[in-house]
Amino acid sequence: MKMIVGLGNIGREYDRTRHNVGFIVLDALADKYDLTFKQDSEHHAFVANWFFDGEKVLLVKPTTFMNDSGRAVRPLMDYYKIELEDILIVHDDMDMDLGKIRLRAKGSAGGHNGIKSIANHLNTQNFNRLKFGISHPKHTHQAVIDFVLGKFGEDEQVELAAGVDKSLDIFEEFAAGDDIQTLMNHYN
Repeated sequence: MKMIVGLGNIGREYDRTRHNVGFIVLDALADKYDLTFKQDSEHHAFVANWFFDGEKVLLVKPTTFMNDSGRAVRPLMDYYKIELEDILIVHDDMDMDLGKIRLRAKGSAGGHNGIKSIANHLNTQNFNRLKFGISHPKHTHQAVIDFVLGKFGEDEQVELAAGVDKSLDIFEEFAAGDDIQTLMNHYN
């Protein structure tokens, strides 16, 4: 069994915002395979079951808000006995151009509070992640918080869609059994 976790914030005001790109890509995968997310209150998440190429994959959208994402990830891993190498965390990255993706098997949180929370709950920084570029604010005076909590503009839809499509390809290969090193060699 594997688990793909998309990071984001719950609530209508956060729908389709840059910081919620983890939710956006999981929703795209759910749409492609006609999957339904169901609330799992005990584990603080919305969860969908995806069966791909003989593998069961949990798609997880934590309901804890971004800064406490680890509170959903660790209990789900423990409950379903999912190994560390079988999880993939999807999150936004302001240091990359919009729609660009980068896979990592380990690393620091880089200022991302969702990743920091997961690292704290897992007691390690060695877990797979897919970083999805959302770019920097175009104007230096624009507050970073306003930018990441802002919605994607019409002029950003092509790059966003390209990144989502590439992410879905990665999810399928991850579910089919490709390890993170193979995926990094192919996509980075």
